[in-house]
Amino acid sequence: MLKQIADEVAKLEVAIAAMIKAAPHLAELAEIIESVPGLGKITSAGLVAAMPELGQVSNRIAAALLGAAPYDDDSGKRRGDRHVKGGRRKVRNLFYMACLGAATRHNPVIMAFYDRLIAKGKEPKVALIACMRKLIGILNTMIARRQKWDARRYELSEPARPQPSACTA
Repeated sequence: MLKQIADEVAKLEVAIAAMIKAAPHLAELAEIIESVPGLGKITSAGLVAAMPELGQVSNRIAAALLGAAPYDDDSGKRRGDRHVKGGRRKVRNLFYMACLGAATRHNPVIMAFYDRLIAKGKEPKVALIACMRKLIGILNTMIARRQKWDARRYELSEPARPQPSACTA
């Protein structure tokens, strides 16, 4: 039974890849998404199919559509925690798993961002959601500009450290 299901999944993946390849616009979007280290064919197919707005909306709206945008829980003078909610659940689940691999293994830019957040004391899942938000913003910009991944463009620069003054009092 498992072998039959695996064969059907493989056939569906081939059919989806053929449909994307048949449409030049979708093929270009998939190629841009797949150029990002850590994102593959399944992730690109899911984003192309379920988030056609990518490249046409702001990064904030893209994060909200994905379900990675923080919403407040404030009331009066009380300032509550920020939570992510809403968005497209299936795309968020797909992108969460892809971003997990990118943040911990495959993408040096997102890995550095993730490590920096963990070093600041953020919980691992909070840091991963921040990576999702950052990566969907990068993808949104890449698609809008029709550019492939260039790690130098998205490198994080270290904050400028104050230099000791030469004056002694």
